[in-house]
Amino acid sequence: MDSRLSESGDAVRRRRECESCMERFTTYERIEEPLVTVLKRGGRRERFDRQKLLRGLVRAANKRPVSDEQLEALAESIAATVRRGGSEVEAGTIGDLAERGLASLDPVAAIQFASVYRNLADLDELEAVVRRFKEEPLPAADQLALDGPPIPSDPKSSIDLSRQGEPPTTARSRRGHVRQP
Repeated sequence: MDSRLSESGDAVRRRRECESCMERFTTYERIEEPLVTVLKRGGRRERFDRQKLLRGLVRAANKRPVSDEQLEALAESIAATVRRGGSEVEAGTIGDLAERGLASLDPVAAIQFASVYRNLADLDELEAVVRRFKEEPLPAADQLALDGPPIPSDPKSSIDLSRQGEPPTTARSRRGHVRQP
């Protein structure tokens, strides 16, 4: 009878009618996501669970100025990155993505997340996390932070390097060939 995207945009909602009894009903069609296995630190393996990730993000952002919609979008972005990475992903990769994603939304929420995720033992370790957040560039609001390697918190990250390992050209040098009025 009728088809449209669901409110969340992740499914097709169809209104149908049973041909024998004439009752109307709704079906939702979703793409079946590939199974991803998370490799835990202790060597254990478990299935990736987007809801578990979202619960951790919500817990870290509790009583912080971060909306549920922002956390949902972050969880979906991380889940998409994880699915693009193949059938297995290390737990540390997911944690790094979550930590950096939260840092772009609210640095205090990211520190709360890091204190549990990194199992910080003392104030020196907490200070090191805070220092890293201050020193490493975070993506601007209009930039995608989570797409593709390298992971920004990776110490061997090549942020601000071209594919040849050179610093990026500045906007001024790129426009140098254009005649200025």
